[in-house]
Amino acid sequence: MSARTITLYGRPGCHLCDDARVHLTRLAAELGFSIEEVDIEGDDDLHARYLERIPVIALDGDELFDFFVDESALRAALA
Repeated sequence: MSARTITLYGRPGCHLCDDARVHLTRLAAELGFSIEEVDIEGDDDLHARYLERIPVIALDGDELFDFFVDESALRAALA
């Protein structure tokens, strides 16, 4: 089975993004997924789509959460 990828859409200076990164990093060490970070400020379409929702957390391209990481729901999605 290939490794799963969590994408964290955010931007510099976003404290909620920083909090989500901390949670995801801890969970990645335990659960074995990789984390890809995408700075929405580098893409006009992403900026328009996500600015009012960040951080947005997606699993293998499917958006799961806005604003925070729901640890139990993430564990279930990875199971």
